[in-house]
Amino acid sequence: MASSVPARRQEKGRGHLLDMNAPRRVVADPEKDARDLARVQKWVMSTLAVTTILHLVVGLVVAAVMLDDAPDSSKIGLNVIAGIFGAIAVATGLAIHGRRILSPWLLLGVVPTAIGLVLTFG
Repeated sequence: MASSVPARRQEKGRGHLLDMNAPRRVVADPEKDARDLARVQKWVMSTLAVTTILHLVVGLVVAAVMLDDAPDSSKIGLNVIAGIFGAIAVATGLAIHGRRILSPWLLLGVVPTAIGLVLTFG
């Protein structure tokens, strides 16, 4: 009866060892490789942080839209808080990339407030 296990795995416990027919690739410039890895890590970290905070912003806008019997000041307050958290999301992304936090990009925090007010009262 033919075995379904590949030939290299016939010997138990030896599949994790170094294969001399396929040596590891040697990195020519380890510093460049580390810089590339750090850049990718920054982008992944900033993307995760910003999208997580933006989920909170969308939740606040949806809460403001869904309030029925609440006064208008509560709806406006939720939209303003959403805008503040939008600015925090932008600032977080800038800080992770090592850029100046106080920049014109912070004006993007106004966008959730504007959209939320249009959706709430429009």
